[in-house]
Amino acid sequence: MIALLNLIDTLITLYIWVIIIGVVLSWLIAFNVINTHNRFVYLVVDTINRLTEPVLRPIRNLLPNLGGLDISPVILLLLLFFIQNLIRYDIPMWLGAGRY
Repeated sequence: MIALLNLIDTLITLYIWVIIIGVVLSWLIAFNVINTHNRFVYLVVDTINRLTEPVLRPIRNLLPNLGGLDISPVILLLLLFFIQNLIRYDIPMWLGAGRY
């Protein structure tokens, strides 16, 4: 069971990095630092968007319009950090395994 929790924790950590990379890429595109006409850049941005958009879209639908400011990645990151803390500390204690 602990191995499964470790796997889920690692996947959440990887997804957190994908979200952070997506946010940084969106800033770089907004300020014309990188060009999306480059095929490689387009593929990276498209892949990141396909990985994050299904999770961010419901959060965006719940949030009020903030005039171009998108805080949905911040809310998702907070939620993922909360889930990670549950997996790292609380669930192993409930299972009697202690902290891993």
